[in-house]
Order: sequence, then C-alpha cells, then structure tokens
Amino acid sequence: MRKSLMVLVLCGLASCGFFESKEKKTQKLVEKELREIDFNDVDDYPLFDDCDETATKEQQKKCFEEQLLSHLSMALNEFEFTADKKTKDTVFLDFIIENDGSIPILNIENKEALGEQVYEFENVITNSINSLPRLEPALKRGVPVRAKFRVPIVLNSSSNLSSKNNF
Repeated sequence: MRKSLMVLVLCGLASCGFFESKEKKTQKLVEKELREIDFNDVDDYPLFDDCDETATKEQQKKCFEEQLLSHLSMALNEFEFTADKKTKDTVFLDFIIENDGSIPILNIENKEALGEQVYEFENVITNSINSLPRLEPALKRGVPVRAKFRVPIVLNSSSNLSSKNNF
C-alpha cells in the first residue's frame, strides 16, 4: 500500500502541467491557435454597401467581384486603347484593400503591352480605384485585415479593354 501511494505521489509530482504557470499555459494555447489559423484566406470578403454582410462567403466574394469589375469596366470603357497591329494581351492589376478600407495600387504587371499609353492607363486605373464606393475591409476572426487581389485586364486592339472575372 505504501509503495503504491509513493508511486502515485511521484507520478503527480512528475506531471509538468501541474507546476506550469498560467502564463505558460496561455502562451501554449495562443501558439496552438496561431498554428491553426489559415492566413491565406479571409473569413469575410471586403464588402461594398450594396453587398449583404450576412450572406455566405461565396456570395460575398461574388458580390465584391461583380461590384469591383463593374466599376473598373465603366472606367476602362472610356479609355481607348490603340495599337498598330492586332493585340491581345493581358495586364494584371495588383492592389491591397487595407484594414481601413483604403486601396493602394501595388503594381500594374505587363504594362509594356500598353506601349506609349501606359501613363494614361495608370491614371484611369488610379482614378477608378480612388472613386470606388465605400468599402468595408475583409475580416479574419472578426478583425479587419489587409487583403491582396489581382485583376487581369484583357487588352484587345480590335475592341475596347475588358476585365476577366478572375481573382
């Protein structure tokens, strides 16, 4: 009996969690949570005022894409792209929607396809992004976060510019 009591006491004393401080336990829990969070995906997409915040994630994404592309398309339809020969190329617009809803443009990739019209194109894109309606940022676990997006814009010299619905 004495030996079994002694073994029980030794096992209890050997338990690391028994002597661990609350701070260490909290730190371990936080580290575990951070490992489980997927930082490459958001819980809620950025939303315009016309989009339903109670909709599913896919519906929010669709609403966001449609509103953004509609706004960009209207601005780009006024831009006349001219080329010496038939051109079919794609320009990629990279931007971030900050956690405060602002939208800085990061890069316009493959702008060589625009030739001499790069400056005018960049102005049209910048003005279009700056004139977007009010936008709520993306959310991750209820906290506003930055979200990066890439929009392909198809250049077609035989017609106006258009943008693909690919995010």
